[in-house]
Amino acid sequence: MAVRVTRLPLKLRPDPRRVITRYFNPGDVTRVRGIIGRALAIPEPEVESLVAVLIRTFAAGHRDIRAEFAEHYEEVRRYLPDGAAPSELRRLWIGACFTMDYALESVALFNPSIVPAVNQEGVPPGSVRFLMSLRATGEGHVSSIVFRRGIIDRDGNLQVDRPGKNSQALRAVLPAELDKGTFRRNLQTFSAVDGAMEQILSRLGDRFTREQLTETIDTARQERASSGHFEECADTLVTVSRLNYRLEFPADFGEGEIAIFPFSDIERHGIEDLRLVRFTEDDGSFRYYGTYTAYNGVRVYPQLMEYQSGRHVDISLITGQSAKNKGMALFPRRVHGRYAMIARLDNENLYYMESDELRVWDEAQVLRCPQFPWEIIQIGNCGSPLETEAGWLLMTHGVGPMRQYCIGATLLDREDPTRVIGQTREPLLMPEGAERAGYVPNVVYSCGAMIHGPMLIVPYALSDMVTTFARIDLDELVESLEGA
Repeated sequence: MAVRVTRLPLKLRPDPRRVITRYFNPGDVTRVRGIIGRALAIPEPEVESLVAVLIRTFAAGHRDIRAEFAEHYEEVRRYLPDGAAPSELRRLWIGACFTMDYALESVALFNPSIVPAVNQEGVPPGSVRFLMSLRATGEGHVSSIVFRRGIIDRDGNLQVDRPGKNSQALRAVLPAELDKGTFRRNLQTFSAVDGAMEQILSRLGDRFTREQLTETIDTARQERASSGHFEECADTLVTVSRLNYRLEFPADFGEGEIAIFPFSDIERHGIEDLRLVRFTEDDGSFRYYGTYTAYNGVRVYPQLMEYQSGRHVDISLITGQSAKNKGMALFPRRVHGRYAMIARLDNENLYYMESDELRVWDEAQVLRCPQFPWEIIQIGNCGSPLETEAGWLLMTHGVGPMRQYCIGATLLDREDPTRVIGQTREPLLMPEGAERAGYVPNVVYSCGAMIHGPMLIVPYALSDMVTTFARIDLDELVESLEGA
């Protein structure tokens, strides 16, 4: 049967005016010291004037530009000459010399995911407030995650709130202590624990601080002749100590103002394609999870974001033999008493996974392989499965000739998600006309849809540049899959 798919006119486009500040590293220590020396040589009255101009010019685009200058001064304070005691204004001036604006969305705003928002107060009857994540890409093709909030009314029409005036990257805070078991498991993601690493780890307790880790590395370095291999091991240990962290919300913020920007070493080339899910616990309570990809310029790593309540989000590495590749998508509740996930481990097929531990995934079995011409190259998920009375509705993407990405759907058995009930033989959405042109041509792509009454709302990206929406009759879609 024909499935009605309505493309909505709303489009979210990248806005280069949305900026955050980043620490600006101009080069090696010699150059940093030279810049500081020149900044210290400027007469105090001139510094006062220079800082006033900077604040007047840049304050409107930031929540607290003075605080950001002060933060970046602290980054370079150790390079000041001995005895230097700059005034507060000069500290701001020095900090400004090591600060840059970064336009989060200057290149693209794409690959969206959508879930019901936490706060539903004041929503008209029959409507729902949603939270949507998007991949934002800026200078150097570094990707971060931004958010939008909006309303879907009873008829399936969407309104997206204007984002706040300013953008702010959430501040990362490392845990005070590290658990050795978790640390070892994370370490296995990089390499087996060899003799040099074991020498260091064996001297640490079951819980230890990063300072204790650094001291133990220094002690081991003094006891043995330093080598390139030892230093590589030491660098890996330090990297692993920064993988899991907490992001703190500012005191006064809106969802449209915040950004999740790369923090750890494995994220330094970007974080990509957050797949949000509202997860319901067995007792009826819920929390939000998100699975996404970290990229260090060479390799991708799956990561987990968790939000329950309060003013923070926890970030952690997903590990295990099946924690590979991109596109892990968590089921919105436990299946068979265990966590369940859809993933693609081999760049080609869809897999079903279960685990007793949310951050460790070892078991996997093939769920679907490319079957139809529009997905002949590879398939993947378009977000977490959605539960219906007929079964688990899994939106999928397929890659066909000319590397064209299209969107389809699969229906999985509700009690046994390893059993495929039906699959769209033709795509529901494929790039058409002007949709084909963009940063990556011939692509439609989504990281998560949402059911609202009798409708399926699918936010999706057009050729990796802008984001739009489609509305699909849910009953028609499910019936077509049951009859496939």
